[in-house]
Amino acid sequence: MQGVPFVARSTDAHDEWWRHAVIYQVYPRSFADADGDGIGDLAGVREHLPHLAGLGVDALWFSPWYASPQADAGYDVADYRRIDPAFGDLAEAEALIAEAHALGLRIIVDVVPNHVSDQHAWFQEARAAAPGAEARDLFWFRPGRGTDGELPPNDWQSSFGGPAWTRVPDPDGTPGEWYLHLFAPEQPDLKWDNPKVREEHEDILRFWFDRGADGIRIDSATLPAKDPALPEFAPGTTPPDHPHIDRDDVHSIYRSWRAVADGYEPARALIGEVWLDNPERFARYLRSDEMHTAFNFDYLNSPWDPAALRTVIQDTLDAHAGVGAAPTWVLSNHDVTRHVTRYGRADSSYGHALRQHGTPSDLELGTRRARAALLLALALPGAHYLYQGEELGLWEVEDIPAELRQDPIFHRTGGLDIGRDGCRVPLPWSGDEPPFGFSPMTGATTSEMAVQPWLPQPAAWAGHTVEAQQADPDSMLAFYCAALAARRRHAADLRGDSFGWHDRDDTDPHVLAFRRGPGFLCVANLSTTDQPLPPHSGILLGSAPGTPDPETLAPDTTVWLRTG
Repeated sequence: MQGVPFVARSTDAHDEWWRHAVIYQVYPRSFADADGDGIGDLAGVREHLPHLAGLGVDALWFSPWYASPQADAGYDVADYRRIDPAFGDLAEAEALIAEAHALGLRIIVDVVPNHVSDQHAWFQEARAAAPGAEARDLFWFRPGRGTDGELPPNDWQSSFGGPAWTRVPDPDGTPGEWYLHLFAPEQPDLKWDNPKVREEHEDILRFWFDRGADGIRIDSATLPAKDPALPEFAPGTTPPDHPHIDRDDVHSIYRSWRAVADGYEPARALIGEVWLDNPERFARYLRSDEMHTAFNFDYLNSPWDPAALRTVIQDTLDAHAGVGAAPTWVLSNHDVTRHVTRYGRADSSYGHALRQHGTPSDLELGTRRARAALLLALALPGAHYLYQGEELGLWEVEDIPAELRQDPIFHRTGGLDIGRDGCRVPLPWSGDEPPFGFSPMTGATTSEMAVQPWLPQPAAWAGHTVEAQQADPDSMLAFYCAALAARRRHAADLRGDSFGWHDRDDTDPHVLAFRRGPGFLCVANLSTTDQPLPPHSGILLGSAPGTPDPETLAPDTTVWLRTG
């Protein structure tokens, strides 16, 4: 991690970096706090850019850093052209982009097309306007049902719990129309058949591309298009019949965005958050005139099970090959339970409807599997996404007091769904007690130390700080650095599309083995017993600490082998 070399960012128009990059997600509130208010900021990120470059990632994806009331951690955007004061200002963002580029790191920013904040200027004007006003046509305002319009226009439910509709008063103060919000009431849905909405978002893309952003991550990408009739629908309704998920007309949005991205030299990347069960419909977002890549949630959701992983890997490769797109692989992000915790559970799968908070987890087992999962995923064709803190082996913090929780999911479900705060706890950088270097010291003694972070850190993270792990050659951080360095070192094998399962008659079905290139083999043992390694000429890297055994592979361990 020391002596980070200068690596010039390629400006080759034909460098399709998104096809093979390792991309690190920065959640700004929780990365590093430079001004001592307990909330992460862009100055904190700038201070730690050498850490990220030294880790060996290729790009940084930032969760929203825009002006926002923070009703949903910044995914309720009030102004895309301003930075939220808690994080800094536009000049700070521009400096961060320039400094990251100087270190060879590309920048991806988040755009949320489905909705804006209720504090956005458009919505403030719409709320103050009378029914039928032009300002209201930017959103889904509708009269209610019932004798006096006292019932929502339909029975759609919010993804965060409760009705997807909120009623507003008319200008004279009497109860008026309702507006649609598929998430929190503070996040009104935009009406994308209005040309003004489309024009505004294309201009937002240009605003950030002009400032050096190399790509856009598209939040909730399947949701912006709605059936204008806003019909009721039965549970289990699937696209294309669903009235607000993956409607066919949503693709015109991303074709227009692709035209904007392709107008730059080099072309900018579009990366979609596409939650879909159907591989064929998923692949439609990756056609040559739409997005470049999209997150592979089937892989993230998969349990630590050889049959399930093999199926999702093959299905992923098949779906992407059909449209010539590069796959992505991801284990954690800001919305899901950290995978060290998931992999330590009896049921290691994930789903938003089954977060399993409070379910016992063997963190030692989860950590061993997390190391093996990283090496397995890094060997697959395509790009890989890391979530901040996974390089430290951090686990889900599940004992946050109710009064400190901030996720709207927790509050809108009355605590029935504990929400996502547990994966968003601020990072530990140094020291033996909270705030672990996340915020600066304000005095010379511990009694004068910085304010505590916006979410509490567990005391057990003392051994998981960046400082502590830099001194340990067997730490998770050292392993991540070694794995990313090895991925670059063996780029000739790993950057192409070459892939083939390595099956033998005597291979245990709990072992996954595949070839990448003529002399590169990845082997993962998901069984509970040692397994013999196939013939090889050397071990390139193993996921378990210490020197790998050249003959056998321990349970929950992955190795990269040279076979040529």
